[in-house]
Amino acid sequence: MSEKTSSTILDCNGIIDSHAHYFDKRFDAESDGAAAVLSRDVFGRGIAAVINVGTRNETNLLAIEQTAKYENMFAAVGIHPEDVQMPDVDLDTELSLLSSLLKNADERKKNKIVALGEIGLDYHWQPVNKPLQQKCFDMQMELAAKTVLPVIIHDREAHGDCFETVLRHPDVRGVFHSYSGSPEMALELVKRGWYISFSGVLTYKNARKTVETAAAIPLERILIETDAPYLAPTGFRGSLNHSGLMGVTAKTLADIKGISVDEAISATADNTRRLFNI
Repeated sequence: MSEKTSSTILDCNGIIDSHAHYFDKRFDAESDGAAAVLSRDVFGRGIAAVINVGTRNETNLLAIEQTAKYENMFAAVGIHPEDVQMPDVDLDTELSLLSSLLKNADERKKNKIVALGEIGLDYHWQPVNKPLQQKCFDMQMELAAKTVLPVIIHDREAHGDCFETVLRHPDVRGVFHSYSGSPEMALELVKRGWYISFSGVLTYKNARKTVETAAAIPLERILIETDAPYLAPTGFRGSLNHSGLMGVTAKTLADIKGISVDEAISATADNTRRLFNI
């Protein structure tokens, strides 16, 4: 049996995908687009819920629009650190539009907005405008505190600065998505009430530090995700990622923790519901 064939039989029933981008243009390459993928490969395979995560005003609105079509999809809205550096993005305008989406609790509920994200820091792509990214991050953390929303943090090669930002905003809680930091930092975050989310990267042979982190932190602080359409798990690397492939990640987590796949699925789903109040 091939690796891909073996992976496709893994059960997805009850899994919650805590981070995906189903409005992404890469889904347009699929026959009937994201709608077909969601019907056939996501909710058709027993995925219990999906958090659809925006990255700037344009995609925040797309995420909200798409989320409205599915009972078990919820939205997160925010300004991604890569997006804030794009030449067509005006930070003041973006922050104003984001604030307008979040200022009214009834409207947030109507739009099924359950988190502020994804936000954070990304020092990978050069040139990096660290002051601009940090300003945007801090202002969104302040907005999260005012609205009492959990945040979804993107941290790429900026672990120290992301952790220091968390310390500056002690009233804010949330999740570090597709975690890539050290086990030691993850444990410090967990002590402060944060969650850690693992994507398909957990299944990669070279992801030693990620596996060590999953082993070190308590199960009750772990979420799983796709970051779809990116970061497909082992057996599907190079393919368009979607929530229906999450059985591979769930099984890997179960093996690391020495528990059953059903236990891993149930625990991470409960954790996601608790964090996002869904």
